[in-house]
Amino acid sequence: MRVVLSGGGTGGHIYPAVAVARQCEAEDPDSEFLYIGGTRGLESKLVPQENLPFEAIDITGFRRKLSMDNVKTVMRFLKGVQTSKKLLKEFKPDVVIGTGGYVCGPVVYAAAKLGIPSIIHEQNAIPGLTNQFLSRYVSTVAVSFEGSEGAFPKAKRVIYTGNPRATTVQTANRERGFATLGIPMNSSVVLIVGGSRGAKAINDAMIEMAPRLEKLKHIHFVYVTGETYFDQTREDIRSRLGSLPNHLHVLPYIHNMPEVLAATSLIVNRAGASFLAEITSLGIPSVLIPSPNVTNNHQVANARQLEKAGAAKVILEKELTGKRLYESIEDIMMNYNLQQEMSASSRSLGKPDSAKVIVEEMRRLSRGR
Repeated sequence: MRVVLSGGGTGGHIYPAVAVARQCEAEDPDSEFLYIGGTRGLESKLVPQENLPFEAIDITGFRRKLSMDNVKTVMRFLKGVQTSKKLLKEFKPDVVIGTGGYVCGPVVYAAAKLGIPSIIHEQNAIPGLTNQFLSRYVSTVAVSFEGSEGAFPKAKRVIYTGNPRATTVQTANRERGFATLGIPMNSSVVLIVGGSRGAKAINDAMIEMAPRLEKLKHIHFVYVTGETYFDQTREDIRSRLGSLPNHLHVLPYIHNMPEVLAATSLIVNRAGASFLAEITSLGIPSVLIPSPNVTNNHQVANARQLEKAGAAKVILEKELTGKRLYESIEDIMMNYNLQQEMSASSRSLGKPDSAKVIVEEMRRLSRGR
């Protein structure tokens, strides 16, 4: 199968597309790919590292208020459609899939106008502008949250697939996760991470919480600060404690996150859709601190889905303190029954076969051409 992938801006849009590509390869090693991304997003760096052929178009997103920048965006969109049509005619894909971000707009729209079967995948509980626009043109809309199908009333077909990142973490090596952290196998691990770049509000709460951790010496705490905040955060913790205790691990970044997640007992993190797909696939209980700096406040909606199911506790950033965070962690980690119940609830929301479901739909569409 010949597949064009498009998704960009952040890892939350890029890695689901990569997960779909890997599932295609697993089912058919002769699969061929072209990834069309933007010149300004992370995809221009990340996708070539995944050894996927990459082409870029220049596109920006619409502003939600009246602005002259939107006129420029319309011009870039029209030019992007022309460039995308050219690339699609040259590559001749069987199907095109967009996994979010404004770069998907011209690519998937061009595919629809050329009569090429197309899918958009919506990661969040509240859909983004690009996917709302594209939903009326594509063959299929795939949603990550069961029950959110109604968000696309003009779509021809909407299916619940989950997020394909859920499939990726299923093969993660738990032993390697413990080894990476230098923590004995089967230890209790609380992983605290603020996203790939880190989050100052979460780091500040981690610093404030650090002196309280002596009460939980049997639990290993892994603070992932983000590269930017690492030196200052570690220094601030040391200034409070004198030295780092053996059960507190402060790291700038984790490169093999799926393996570390497989070794994690409880996670504290933002509520980005791809990350939630990973932790529910593995059945990890969570304390979620949604980012307030996202479109439509969609991370709050994502987090509430897990909270409603009993899989997570939610702390809004404006209510976040070291004391509040510590108490939430202690409540879960010192109550084995609650921890098990939250784990079961988390796993019930997971969709570990997500990538397979999406690839199956892609094959169905390609056969119908």
